[in-house]
Amino acid sequence: MLLRRHCLAVMMLALTGWATGSHAQTPSQAWPAKPVRLVVGLAPGGLVDVLARTVQPHLAEALKQTVIVENRGGAGGNLAGAEVVRNGGDNHTFLLNPSTTESVNPLMFASMPFDPQRDLRPVGLLANSQLFLFVRSSLGVDTLEAFVEYARKQPNPLNYGSAGNGTTPHLAGELLKQATGMQATHAPYRGVAPAIQDLAAGQIDFAFGPATVFPMVQAGKLKVLAVASRQRAAVAPDIRTFSEAGIDGVFADSLFGVYAASGTRDDVVERMNAEINKVLARPEIQARFLDAGAEALPLRASEYAARVQDEKTLFAPLMNCLLYTSPSPRD
Repeated sequence: MLLRRHCLAVMMLALTGWATGSHAQTPSQAWPAKPVRLVVGLAPGGLVDVLARTVQPHLAEALKQTVIVENRGGAGGNLAGAEVVRNGGDNHTFLLNPSTTESVNPLMFASMPFDPQRDLRPVGLLANSQLFLFVRSSLGVDTLEAFVEYARKQPNPLNYGSAGNGTTPHLAGELLKQATGMQATHAPYRGVAPAIQDLAAGQIDFAFGPATVFPMVQAGKLKVLAVASRQRAAVAPDIRTFSEAGIDGVFADSLFGVYAASGTRDDVVERMNAEINKVLARPEIQARFLDAGAEALPLRASEYAARVQDEKTLFAPLMNCLLYTSPSPRD
C-alpha cells in the first residue's frame, strides 16, 4: 500500500511538472533571467564601443532581454576585467576587451587585480581590426618615409598616444620604434578616442588607431601614413603597409574578444557564443563593422583561445625587451 501511494505521488508530481512546463526548464532555457551587462574596457566613442553598440540591439532581440553596454576604461582593460571577475558570478556579466588583456597584460603589469587565465574564460571573438598610423597635420610630413626621417632628426623624442598600456596601439608604437630606430615617448590614454582627440589638438605627435579615425583625416586635422598589418585594409586599399615602405615587423592587428568570469555556467557561455555568432554572420552587421574598420569574425570559444595563444607568441619577445614602468593613463 505504501509503495502504491509513493508511485501515485511520483506520477502526480510528474504530471504537475508537465502541465506547468517546469520539466522543460533546462538551465539554458531559463537564461537570461535579468538584463545582461557587457562591460567594455575602453572609453566611449572608440572602435570597441562602436562595435559593442552595433551588436547590442540585435543581441538583446536574440536573448529577449535588455543588454547594457557599460564603459570602464583604464589600465589596459584591467579595470573592466576586474569588474567582471568581481561580479561575473551572476552569469549575466560579460567583458568586451582587447585580447591583449590576456596575452600581454600579465607580462606588462607587475600586479594585476585578477589572473586572466584563472579568472576569465573566453566566450568568442567579436572582431579583428587593422591599425593605421596617424600623425598630426601640423607635423608637416606626407609620407611614412618623411615621418621617420623627421623623427630621427629631432633632438627630443616625439610623443605618441595609445588606448592604454599593453593595448595593440601601444605595441604598434613600440614595434615602430624597434623597426626604425626612432625615439618616441608613450602616453597611455583610457581608450583610442581621447588619444586621437589630443592628437588632433596637437598635444601628441602620432598614434595608431582604427579606420574610425578617417573623418579627422578628411577634415584635414590628421594624416594617415601606413597600415600596421600584413596586407592592405579593404576599407582603405590605397594605404600602404609598413613592409611596402621597406619597414618590416610592424604588425599589430587588434582582436576584440568577449569573456565571462571563470565560474560562468557552460550552457550560458555556449548560448552567448551562439547568439553573438549569429549576429556577426548577418551581412548588414558585417558591412557596418567594415565601415568602422573592423572585420566581424564569428568563432567558437576554443578557436578564439587559439588565436590568443598565437598572439602571445608574437608579442612575447617584444614584451621581454621592454623594461617598462607603466605611466598613468591620461583622461
